[in-house]
Amino acid sequence: MATTTIIQLFVFMLAGFVGVQTINRIPPLLHTPLMAATNAISGISLVASLVLAGSGDGALATILGTIAVACAMANIVGGFLITDRMLSMFKRTKTVPAGNMEKALRAP
Repeated sequence: MATTTIIQLFVFMLAGFVGVQTINRIPPLLHTPLMAATNAISGISLVASLVLAGSGDGALATILGTIAVACAMANIVGGFLITDRMLSMFKRTKTVPAGNMEKALRAP
């Protein structure tokens, strides 16, 4: 293996370790803001994958770029759906209008 490949594998493994340690130490209260930040990072990776897919550097780059675009879009859409679902848990329930209070109290 080339020295560059070994260094790249080392950096990849180190990034994975740091990512796991960071996520495990996040309190549950901060998960929603963390998801929003993760969606922003996925947006950056989407732009990079679009550049790769349209670079015209060969068939392999186009295929890998297209796969990266699909994965980044799935990650972004899924992240926004999950964030929306988590935020909907904190919405207030509708209140009874003042004129219907007696009717609401008499309902079985």
